Amino acid sequence: MKKWYFIAILTLVAAVVLSGCGAKNSNNAGSEAGNSSEDVTYMFATDAAYAPMEYMDKDNITGFDIEFLDLVMQEAGLKHEVKHTGWDGMLEGVKQANEFQAGISSISITDERKQTYDYSMPYFESINVIMVKEGSDIKSALDLKGKKVAVQSGTTADILMTGIMGEGNTDLKKFDNNAVALLELDQGGADAVVADIAIVRDYIKKNPDKKYVEVSDTTNFTPEYYGILYPKGSDLKAKLDPAIKAVIENGKYAELYKKWFGEEPNTANLLNAK
Repeated sequence: MKKWYFIAILTLVAAVVLSGCGAKNSNNAGSEAGNSSEDVTYMFATDAAYAPMEYMDKDNITGFDIEFLDLVMQEAGLKHEVKHTGWDGMLEGVKQANEFQAGISSISITDERKQTYDYSMPYFESINVIMVKEGSDIKSALDLKGKKVAVQSGTTADILMTGIMGEGNTDLKKFDNNAVALLELDQGGADAVVADIAIVRDYIKKNPDKKYVEVSDTTNFTPEYYGILYPKGSDLKAKLDPAIKAVIENGKYAELYKKWFGEEPNTANLLNAK
């Protein structure tokens, strides 16, 4: 009995030692690679129909948001994947927090959405603008009353124009994504599109033959900020906010911004925004 008991004790001690060594080696491997020791791959949902912010390039999701997220996750030492779900699918998927831990898709930070979701710190400053044909008599958002206006449903453009044109106004045409809203203008079904400035400028730049122009209205459209979207109570915000701040402060954000938009960002506004 004593011999068996002694052997059992030795076996137990050896198992504990080997187990401890295995955990230590696993952590060291993560540190040597410059990555977090976490084995979690965080899943992000997006609506990849919003060039140049996020869009499909053949089978790949690309755009400013996607490359920005790459920088942030590298800074945080976390693994991630991004999946194209569409706008409504993204909002619902993040809210349910089953498949997706976060969403990134030019998502404006609003008080209404804060009731359902948590946000990262702001990472992009934007404003809605109007896109019309050259020679249009539309000079402000108020001129859109009585006109046919195309927007993406569920966006701040939709909210703003509903406020201006009235709930249930059939002249306000709401589509699943901006690509269809822009097509509606191309085909003559709308007099104007209202969307974020980056989307409008990108479309005008890529389609010079269509003779579109941007109309700004800083009285009725005020600046807004994009954030990464999380389910309520997510611990991912605490992991990513320091990484976002670092990417903005170390110059990588400005470098990426100039690559996509050809100008310097106002990073002070981002760091001071609430």
